[in-house]
Amino acid sequence: MTITPELSAAPGTEPAERGRLDISSTVLRKIVEHVADAAPGTLRAQRKVAGLELGSSGSSAKVAVGADVVDIRLELALRYPGSIPDQVAKVRTRVTDEVLRLTGHQVRVFDVTVSGLRPEPVARLL
Repeated sequence: MTITPELSAAPGTEPAERGRLDISSTVLRKIVEHVADAAPGTLRAQRKVAGLELGSSGSSAKVAVGADVVDIRLELALRYPGSIPDQVAKVRTRVTDEVLRLTGHQVRVFDVTVSGLRPEPVARLL
């Protein structure tokens, strides 16, 4: 591989200053969904069609990415009974902290829609 002089970094250049880092909005969305699904009080919903189980689905996020900021819209289901404002505050904190830690992006706007409340799943013995 040949490095052209105009593309090489000057000697002594800090690694963070040698180029640009772009993080896809898809990656940010997946981080948000993963962290939200792992938060206490959130639930994955079982998907069924005509009584047949098709797996489960967790939270759903949409993100808009700016220079070093991200706006998040998150839809999720929560465990019932429980304080909705407290559970959502914990999810917001976890997601905001992890997005900053993993990507360096600050969360500017974080809208949450609670799409369902479900009781704790009960294990059945057959």
